[in-house]
Amino acid sequence: MDIQIKSSRAVLATDSAVKKLVELKSEETADDSFLRMGVKPGGCSGYSYEMFFDTDKFDGDVIEEYDGVNIVVDGQSLEHIKGATLDYKEGLMETGFSIDNPNVSRTCGCGNSFS
Repeated sequence: MDIQIKSSRAVLATDSAVKKLVELKSEETADDSFLRMGVKPGGCSGYSYEMFFDTDKFDGDVIEEYDGVNIVVDGQSLEHIKGATLDYKEGLMETGFSIDNPNVSRTCGCGNSFS
């Protein structure tokens, strides 16, 4: 299996995102779970993000380690995500993860899909 751990970050996670991921991972039943982050075709602009905890690793996966939590990006999604920043915000107007992606040329009104 060809799994890579890169020294230059494919995805940068902010301190607040890492803190929330550590908290969420502690609730997972599998000790070897990690956050899988990728893109899939769909949404009103062509692609949408997907993030979920997973335990299966595949050829071409890129692994980023942050304080004991791994973020894994599959090889096909990497071209769409490389250089993105994963953040977590908690407030009155906005709560949740957000992705600042320099590869996006346009987004839709809902903010969940891009091209």
